[in-house]
Amino acid sequence: MTQDPPGTGAGAAPGAAQPVAPQGGDEAVARIAALEAPLAEAVAASPSEMAKPRDPARRAVAEADNTRRRVQRDAEEREKFALSSFARELTSVVDNLRRALETLTPAARGADAGLDQFAQGIELTEREFMAILDRNGIRRVVPAGEAFDHNLHQAIAQAESAEQAPGTVLQVVQAGYTLHGRILRPALVVVAKPPAQGGASGSTVDTTA
Repeated sequence: MTQDPPGTGAGAAPGAAQPVAPQGGDEAVARIAALEAPLAEAVAASPSEMAKPRDPARRAVAEADNTRRRVQRDAEEREKFALSSFARELTSVVDNLRRALETLTPAARGADAGLDQFAQGIELTEREFMAILDRNGIRRVVPAGEAFDHNLHQAIAQAESAEQAPGTVLQVVQAGYTLHGRILRPALVVVAKPPAQGGASGSTVDTTA
């Protein structure tokens, strides 16, 4: 005697849905898997891997920007210091004006009105020269009483001093100048050293770079 499948036969409820055997089920599952595989791979990819296509473009933009800034900086440096030699020559003119004024003592100027007017003309010319230098980034360095700085000063002699600390600039023989903060001409100075004791020479101060 043959048994009816469950849910069929005489005992089955009237109108009940009858299960249907799947047709081609394995083929449908394979199709779905094939569609899901690329999506799963994309989701599993790390953020760095996903960003790879954009990295070369970003690097190229960054390199181009760095190059542009470097070229601009070099051009500005060349413009700032292009006239270094000319500026150095101008400082000699200013120095000569200062020397001329130093030879005209207050007593001599007071005794001669014409000489005083002449000195005033030199002072006016010196001030105008200094204003021109200042507008172009040139600064005078007169370090009397300051600590010796080998970056800005050039020691031409040392002198014993009990009043000034060793390494202090006692005298400025010739003023120095800087151009936009860079040394244009060092100041020529005399530097203090300790006085000799008991006939022995005092210790010297390092005035080298």
